[in-house]
Amino acid sequence: MFDKLDDLLRRYEEIVNELHEPDVVNDQNRFRRLMKEQSDLTPLVDAYTEYKKSKQDVEDSLVMLEEENDEEMREMLKEELASSKKRIEELEQQLKILLLPKDPNDDKNVVVEIRAGAGGDESALFAAEIYRMYVHYAESQRWKVETVSVDEIGIGGMKEVTFMVSGQGAYSKLKYESGVHRVQRVPETESGGRIHTSTITVAVMPEAEEVDVVIDEKDIRIDVMRASGNGGQCVNTTDSAVRLTHYPTGIVVYSQTEKSQLQNKAKAFALLRAKLYDIEQQKAHDAEAELRRSQVGTGDRSEKIRTYNFPQGRVTDHRIGLTLYKLDKVMNGDIQEIVDACIAADQAAKLSKMNESA
Repeated sequence: MFDKLDDLLRRYEEIVNELHEPDVVNDQNRFRRLMKEQSDLTPLVDAYTEYKKSKQDVEDSLVMLEEENDEEMREMLKEELASSKKRIEELEQQLKILLLPKDPNDDKNVVVEIRAGAGGDESALFAAEIYRMYVHYAESQRWKVETVSVDEIGIGGMKEVTFMVSGQGAYSKLKYESGVHRVQRVPETESGGRIHTSTITVAVMPEAEEVDVVIDEKDIRIDVMRASGNGGQCVNTTDSAVRLTHYPTGIVVYSQTEKSQLQNKAKAFALLRAKLYDIEQQKAHDAEAELRRSQVGTGDRSEKIRTYNFPQGRVTDHRIGLTLYKLDKVMNGDIQEIVDACIAADQAAKLSKMNESA
């Protein structure tokens, strides 16, 4: 591990030197690439620098303990020694996590699809609430949200909604949201006061660049039409909505939220690329693909990753055994604690796997 850390430290120093060279500053592409690499390495370099300092502090304290006769000073040195040793253990764990292979999609923007599952209108109402939960969470992260398409029902619910989230680290945090989400509550339409269980599915896909997925024009049918549903001025009166049909896969995507046909077309192609990229990712990672399929499922109540229980005000993530009694805050976008717990569990599993293979 430490040989690798030393290599990365040397690489970091090389980058710092390169960034001061005039020809690098004049080459904007190379400059941006080096700045990105430096930014990625900085947390690791900072932790390793502190680790080496703590190791030196331990050695210094041991030398001073041997030479010191004053009991009060010896006690102070022992405390410093214990503190440095504890910090070394913490930094070793932090360095192991920082050295874990990074998901190449973590820095990408995402496309999110929410679909109503079992539960009829109540499921569609919950889908709309989960959509708003993600919008609020995105706002707290200073990410941008753009709706691509939405199929609404008259009482404020959504049978389906697709949206894009743009911002630093969007996929790294939202990827854990893929799966079946279950709600337990008394519907507003239920006169008998009985608790109903409904489900929705959430699929989170990394946005794909044009270089990631090449789409042959011969494989696409483009249809333009008037947008349906609730729309602003002009939205429902011009042929601005765009539907793409991808013949090889049978995938159909639809974008209707922009007044401009060109903007809707761009969004539709971005959504199609994300779906095709997601398919390729699944083929490349069979084990992960199996896991993802079991998470996304079909909206069946038996395939769930999280339960939102309104009568008890609790949210339970079944994958990591986490239960929080702050449902109102979660539904208002405060999901960071759940995201952090999923990241920690994922890192722990990867560390365990790495230790087994070591």
